[in-house]
Formats: sequence, C-alpha cells, structure tokens
Amino acid sequence: MSSSILILLFSVLAAVATLAGGMAATLPGRLSHRRLSHIIAFGAGYILAAALVSLLPESLELVASAPLWVLAGYALAHLFEHTFTTHFHFGEETHAEHIVTARVSTTALVGLSLHAFFDGVAISSGFLVTPALGVLIALAVVLHKVPEGVTISSLMLASGRTRKSAREAALLLAAATLLGAACMSLLGEGLKGVGLALSCGIALYVAATDLMPEINQHPEGRYSISAAAGVLLYFGVHALMGRVGLH
Repeated sequence: MSSSILILLFSVLAAVATLAGGMAATLPGRLSHRRLSHIIAFGAGYILAAALVSLLPESLELVASAPLWVLAGYALAHLFEHTFTTHFHFGEETHAEHIVTARVSTTALVGLSLHAFFDGVAISSGFLVTPALGVLIALAVVLHKVPEGVTISSLMLASGRTRKSAREAALLLAAATLLGAACMSLLGEGLKGVGLALSCGIALYVAATDLMPEINQHPEGRYSISAAAGVLLYFGVHALMGRVGLH
C-alpha cells in the first residue's frame, strides 16, 4: 500500500476520532470524568513513548538541527496554550460546571486547531519515512483525538454556545488535521525531518505538560496503570510492526 493511501486512511481515522469525541460531549450521558481520565492517561503514556522512542531518534537521523526544531515545537505549543488560550489545558474545562467566556473558548479553538494541524503533519512525516513509523505515530495521534474532541465541544457548551456550534468546533479540528496531513504530503521528502522534529516537540508538550498533570491530579493509582498500559501498547505495536515486516 502506498504512503499516500496510508496517510489518507490514518489522517481520516484521526479526524473521525476527533468528531467522535465532539459528539460524545454533546450527547446525553456523555463520557464520565473517570472514563475520560483513563483515556487521557492511556494516551499520555503512548504519546510519550512514541515521541521519545520513535519521533526523536528518527528526526535526529534525518536532520542535524532536529533538537532546535523539537524545542521550537514545544515552545510553539506552549505559546499558543498559555498566551493565546488563557492557560488552557486538555482536561481542565471538560466539566459542565466550569463556565468560561466566549473569548476563552474561541482562543482555545485557535490553539487546538494549530495543534491538530501538526498532528496531521506528524502522520504524514511518519509515513514518508517508513510505514511502521507512520503507524506508530498515527496511533499516538488517534489516542488523544477523542479527549481533544470532548474538550473543545465541552468548552463551547460551557461558554454558552449551542450543541451545533460545539460539534462544528470539533469538525474544525478534524479538518485541521486533514489539512496538516495534506500540506506535509505536498511538501514531500525534503521537510519530513523538520516535520518529525516539530511534531516531537508538540507531542512531548501534549504528553508531559498537558496530559500527565491531569493524571497527577488524581490520587488513585489506576490512572498511572492506564498510562503504563499506553507505554506497553506502544512497544507491543512496535514489535508487531516488526513481525509483519513493516520497517
């Protein structure tokens, strides 16, 4: 299967996961805080493993300035989250009782759209290197897309917007992921190292600065177990890729 088809399939899967999270947040009986926390913990473990074991080494092999681009990705994520989105976190405003202003929900949407765009860049960059790396990165992206969709839709509802607007916000994030994947595919081989390094920095920020602190707010050990399970899944998928001949 060609890299273009794989990029299309997995970027669409990531977009669908975002929409699923947005729908879950706007339907009666939506995801409980406990279940969402398990998803966040599991995704954090997987994303952290993918960033450190796959994204970072591969980007270092492809471009000598990779560390600078990793730092740039991390700084870019921090800038948008803490400057343009008023100290926004993935899990912090997912409760209906947290009433936020329309400005906060709008700036959060801008920041998450940028992040979603680079999720698409990461998927394309991975498949441009090897199919195995593409699958590992794509799974890392998909695992945090449901909480991302839940978060942006919940923020919209908490700011007084309609359920339709909340679902449209999730749709915008899904479109940003597809756009990022398409742009990276068009730019091609020459920038895949830079794309991986930028995505690594953003992934490290999402896992270590956004998601892990959400886990640490809970004293129960079961969320740490979920995070460890995410790490184990990464290595399980990595081993499976080798067994089926994807390198």
